[in-house]
Order: sequence, then C-alpha cells, then structure tokens
Amino acid sequence: MDRDWVKALAFLSQIGITIAACIVVGVFLGIFLDRIFGISPILTIICSLLGLIAAFKSIFDLAKK
Repeated sequence: MDRDWVKALAFLSQIGITIAACIVVGVFLGIFLDRIFGISPILTIICSLLGLIAAFKSIFDLAKK
C-alpha cells in the first residue's frame, strides 16, 4: 500500500491547523487585551497580524523539514 499520499495529507493538514491556530490565538489574545485596556480594536488588529506572521514563520519552519 502506497503511503505517500497519507504523508502528504498529514503535512497539508498540519499546515492548515497551524495557520488557523496561530491566527485564532492572536485574535482571542487581542480581544482579551482590548477588554482589559479598553482600546478596542487596536490590539485585536495588532495581535491578529502577529498571529498571521507567526503562522507564516511556522509554515516556513515546517517547509524546511
């Protein structure tokens, strides 16, 4: 049985989950900090962008493997 497609599917799933997790964590952290400091939506936008940057860095690190 050829398992190359299973490895490819697992890798693609890992990429998707990594992107989603980084962005979701950034958004929720931004919302949480906005509620604490009362400066909505500035920190949500900043943390979302930081989550996006973290997602791309993680993808590049996965691609190096």
